[in-house]
Amino acid sequence: MVNAIKGVFITCDIPMAQFIVNMNNSMPSSQKFIIHVLDSTHMFVQPHVEQMIRSAVAEFRDQNSYEKPT
Repeated sequence: MVNAIKGVFITCDIPMAQFIVNMNNSMPSSQKFIIHVLDSTHMFVQPHVEQMIRSAVAEFRDQNSYEKPT
């Protein structure tokens, strides 16, 4: 019998995938959202966390962007 799970497929580079995996690992076990890591740049996550991941990634990128001093 086939079991289907609704989720979101994420494709990203390796550092961003590690960031998402670390986010998942920092959650309590009842709130972990990664369903399956397919390879180093692809993963399948629960659909209700899509916006949370997008926000965390955007914040991470903003914090790690170079701004030329004036």
